Amino acid sequence: MEVETILINRYEIYQQLSKKAVRQTFLAKDLHTQQLVIIKTLQLGQEFQWDDLKLFEREARTLQNLSHAGIPKYLDYFEAEIDNIKSFFIIQTYIDAPSLETVIRNGRKFSEVEVIELAESFLNILTYLHEQIPPIIHRDIKPSNILLTNRSGNSIGNLYLVDFGSVQTVASKDSGTIQWVDRHQYWIIPKPMILRTFQTLVSRCICHKL
Repeated sequence: MEVETILINRYEIYQQLSKKAVRQTFLAKDLHTQQLVIIKTLQLGQEFQWDDLKLFEREARTLQNLSHAGIPKYLDYFEAEIDNIKSFFIIQTYIDAPSLETVIRNGRKFSEVEVIELAESFLNILTYLHEQIPPIIHRDIKPSNILLTNRSGNSIGNLYLVDFGSVQTVASKDSGTIQWVDRHQYWIIPKPMILRTFQTLVSRCICHKL
């Protein structure tokens, strides 16, 4: 998809941000609101598999039902043909902020107070997701999927969790594990593993490395 392409007479493509097989992400402008937006696309090309569409539609449904200040807002979902290839699109609000990965690579150091603030903001988002019915598991938490913006003084600013492309909902919970059933896989995620993921994230901020 070329720069300056206009989708459904509304979204003008500005820049490609990423590309993975049949999925791409673009920065675009909503010509109705004049606001910048993020466009995620899935094309039914040669590398397409039906599981790709299943995950893409699951991401759209999940985002549509979420409302949290730390999660970019779902705006739209539609289908269209691009270069005679059927494509699917998710539109989200654009957050003008670097990722935690970029921030750390650029040498930013976090004080103890900032690490605690980051942890509290991050856990606030996770708590919100896990309190949904059914609970939502992000499954791809890493520094590149956490955005930081509006830093001031000793405050880390606002924290955002992005990229729900691997999201899954919980089918059942019991005795210290979180479980869910997928058509092809049965997953059991122990709570300690979730805690270790969070601890690793915080330790990277403390040690200033990825």
